[in-house]
Amino acid sequence: MISRLSGAVIRAMLVVLLVSTPSLLLPGVSADGKQIVVLVAIFGAALTIFEYASAYPGLVEFRDAPPFNRIRFISLFATVFLLTVISRGRVEPTTLTQFVEAIGALIGLAIDFPYSPVRLVVLMLPESTSPEHISLVRTAAGMSYLISLLTLAIFLIVLRLRNWPASHGTFNVWINLPTFDPTAGKDVVKRLERDARFNIALGFLLPFLTPAAVKAAGVVFGSVTLDNPQSLIWTVSAWAFLPASLFMRGIALARIAEMIADKRRETYALAEERDGVPVT
Repeated sequence: MISRLSGAVIRAMLVVLLVSTPSLLLPGVSADGKQIVVLVAIFGAALTIFEYASAYPGLVEFRDAPPFNRIRFISLFATVFLLTVISRGRVEPTTLTQFVEAIGALIGLAIDFPYSPVRLVVLMLPESTSPEHISLVRTAAGMSYLISLLTLAIFLIVLRLRNWPASHGTFNVWINLPTFDPTAGKDVVKRLERDARFNIALGFLLPFLTPAAVKAAGVVFGSVTLDNPQSLIWTVSAWAFLPASLFMRGIALARIAEMIADKRRETYALAEERDGVPVT
């Protein structure tokens, strides 16, 4: 109980750090903006403590199957931190900000080809946007998209090398998939495979659909300019993080379905050896 509570407190502190990073590093943040950040940080910390301090399932998936959520958190934190550094460099340039911005600009220009996700983000901006701001948005999109691709690569490496999630013992579906009901439907393996394909397909399409949806909504609600640094940081971070998270979830569900199918085959083989008739 003590170790679970201490782990929940540490995770809550990391969530507070994540939410507060742009406000801590960016100059000129208003008092009202800081108050909103504090409220969001408190809410995120409380939700994290309640989730990880409890032995029962809540809302967070793969809670007891590390390093799934750790990889996602590190990916989001790295994205928010680096985009904050890039935005700070436009006001208070340093060697670090210039180096990070140069990498982001290089990646952004490399990915900025017709119909690419980065090109769609740039086209989402109004026609009156200045070239300097377009360059900033392209740099931020390139950096965040690069981090999302690296996140997927790291997760696939961990999946293969560590035999995730079997390396952590028995996988508890009730704890790690609280929104998934294994008793509903006919075959749990087919349902997991279907959900895996859906998440992977949605993760692939989301970087293309989001800018198009924002552009269409701009006709009714007004164009999105992303002039505010914090709006730019969180919007671009979410644009890159959510598809990568869906990809990871789809890959994880496919892996769990594979484990269940393998376990079934082992059970059937043992039953045939013992009785000559597989158990159904």
